[in-house]
Amino acid sequence: MSKQSNAAGASCPRVDIGGQAVMEGVMMRAPRATAIAVRRPDHSIVVKYSPYTPLAEKHKWMGLPFIRGAVNMVNMLVFGMTTLEDSTTMLGILDEEPTRFEKWLAKKLGKGVDKIVMAVALVLAVALSIGLFIAIPAAVENALKNAGMAPVGYTLISGLVKILLLVGYMLFAGSVPDVRRTFQYHGAEHKTVYCHEADLPLTPENAQTFTTLHPRCGTAFLLIVFFVSILLFVVMNTTVLRGVSNYFVRLLAHLVMLPIVAGVSYEVLKGLAHSESKIAKILRWPGLQMQRLTTRQPDASMLECAIVAMNCALNGLPKHAPRTPEGWAKLKSYRESDPAYVPETETAETAEAAAQA
Repeated sequence: MSKQSNAAGASCPRVDIGGQAVMEGVMMRAPRATAIAVRRPDHSIVVKYSPYTPLAEKHKWMGLPFIRGAVNMVNMLVFGMTTLEDSTTMLGILDEEPTRFEKWLAKKLGKGVDKIVMAVALVLAVALSIGLFIAIPAAVENALKNAGMAPVGYTLISGLVKILLLVGYMLFAGSVPDVRRTFQYHGAEHKTVYCHEADLPLTPENAQTFTTLHPRCGTAFLLIVFFVSILLFVVMNTTVLRGVSNYFVRLLAHLVMLPIVAGVSYEVLKGLAHSESKIAKILRWPGLQMQRLTTRQPDASMLECAIVAMNCALNGLPKHAPRTPEGWAKLKSYRESDPAYVPETETAETAEAAAQA
């Protein structure tokens, strides 16, 4: 396995790292831990480190091909929402007193306001996704079927509607200033992962030289999901659903097929991401181009956050860094996250001891 060298000469095994842009920062996920690094208004970088055990190790069946894709889809949805909530809390800008209604709701449900908000946000996100990318395309498909169109025709048009809705949603999201800034952190995440994979020292200067488009990105996964769903539904609509005209039955079929589509799509993504064949490059090109809608060029401060998240996910929190009451590390510079970093006080003490000797 190759090594990742840093500026001070330290190294660690290079492994595949995943990530996610969050509120004013980046989350990086290593095989055994996650680290969230956010930039606070005072320009410091706060880092939360969380070790974890992969679900496939707890339950072997969850790591089986095709099954792992569906498991990861659900896991990343929940984990992604939790990570966004954590990053917002870490920014330290949401210290408002809960309203009476929020206190009453928390008392009745026996949970904190933050947990209730996250649960509601998760439900709304799922409902929006189902409404936009399943219910509407299924309605278009059903209408075209009842109008007499052939199965292959209405399946392809329904798939095209899904892709157009996805593109439209991303364009709209990118027009919102706060989301556009998050897209910059998304670009910082990709550049830092590329820098890690190239075995280069993790510095903003090195990371900035790479593209913001990465083959393992979730945006590419979504596009693959849509293409796979089109292929699978061509088969289903020409066989099982050929004589079914009831919209709700067809909608249910789309929902039931979702785990299968996710499982197949995950295997396709893994195969394409690690292959350098001409066919693989051609097949992953659309997914890479789609990322132009969800990534932006980051500035140096954003890359520093991504580098801190990468270093801490791989090596843990710096022992020398001060801790917040919550147990998060607080850094002044990305260099402090480097495992070979020596604090200035220690350097001065070492030099003084050497002079006295």
